[in-house]
Amino acid sequence: MKLYLVQHGEAVAKEVDPERPLSEQGRRDVQAMATLLAASGVRVERVWHSGKLRAQQTAQLLASKLLASGKVEAVDGIRPNDPVEAFIADADVWEQDTLVVGHLPFMSRLVSLLVMGDPQRDVVDYHPGSVACLERRDADTWMLAWMLRPDMLGTGADKA
Repeated sequence: MKLYLVQHGEAVAKEVDPERPLSEQGRRDVQAMATLLAASGVRVERVWHSGKLRAQQTAQLLASKLLASGKVEAVDGIRPNDPVEAFIADADVWEQDTLVVGHLPFMSRLVSLLVMGDPQRDVVDYHPGSVACLERRDADTWMLAWMLRPDMLGTGADKA
């Protein structure tokens, strides 16, 4: 099983729009990421997001190219400061490749907990629109397979 953990794309500032939708650059970054992932053969059975507008928009853009069947769903427990332990309580029985779109620090802590067993150890350096792919080896073992950031795709984002 693969778990694709995504930080939402770049959003507009709260002062511009309190709902914080994706910026134009954020849309370009996520669309470029979706195109690359689809061309690489990435397909998922589920797409989950936090319910915040920027995460929902990111999830929909990615799902348009990667979701094999089903629908994009808002799920509880993946907001920025939610406890990661609660989210993965039933991860040992997940069977479907899943894409999860959320926020920092939650996404970083989730990768750290799954890979290192400690949500406080930094394992990855997320930037808006980044995707980390984890593979489950057995019920309790996850490995970081790869990570991509928009600045690696040549979309004009200069986040490094």
